[in-house]
Amino acid sequence: MNLDLEGKRVFVSGSTAGIGLAVASALLLEGASVIVNGRTNARVAAAVERLRTSGIPASNVRGVAADLGSASGITELLREVPEVDILVNNVGIFEAKPFGDITDEEWQRFFDVNVLSGVRLSRAYLPGMLARNWGRIIFVSSESGLQIPAEMIHYGVTKTAQLGVARGLAELTAGTNVTVNSVLPGPTKSEGVGDFVAGLAAQQGKSPGDVERDFFRTARPTSLLQRFETPDEIAAVIAFVASPRASAINGSSLRADGGVVRSIA
Repeated sequence: MNLDLEGKRVFVSGSTAGIGLAVASALLLEGASVIVNGRTNARVAAAVERLRTSGIPASNVRGVAADLGSASGITELLREVPEVDILVNNVGIFEAKPFGDITDEEWQRFFDVNVLSGVRLSRAYLPGMLARNWGRIIFVSSESGLQIPAEMIHYGVTKTAQLGVARGLAELTAGTNVTVNSVLPGPTKSEGVGDFVAGLAAQQGKSPGDVERDFFRTARPTSLLQRFETPDEIAAVIAFVASPRASAINGSSLRADGGVVRSIA
């Protein structure tokens, strides 16, 4: 299917690896012009080079290094990227930690990165989309926003907050060709998760495959996939939602969670 994304200007936050990089690749393959982002020049340059060596035209991809967990980082980015047609709010952090050990500073850091980055970017880019009468804002949330995990409550709460922000912003687009949606992946084998699984495997003297099976048996038993999703699987969903083909989808929380959430709504 041709997603009719040729020439669309895209910014994907937190896109030097994992879901963000997969989204950048998927949209580039559809003909969009994509700006990737990370906190350091080295990470951004490596991601851009990786995309270019995969056959992407060099003119279609560039990178901007900025820490989007701060207002100053957003200001730096906006100087480089004043307008986009498609914004994918993907940047995020996670950490397994007992609730009693999560400090005020850590709660604030999670909200700054996971929630306020998307708030600030959407506030900057939505007016232009409305003026041009076309645009897409997509928040990469998580099934953890619906089923808050006991092992990382702060993460889950920020993912719930994203759903509220996205739905509220969608209300501002009524009667236009701008849409705002959330996509909710399930457990995904991103760079951080892969490292986490490898570390556990080494500690426990097990194979990564055994650790993965144990995780889904004990921590996510409701998963119908019973495996980690791949970033490419999530990127395929996001690419469709970002396209003109998805014009009827607005204000939605779209689950791509592998069936973890036991709900029909």
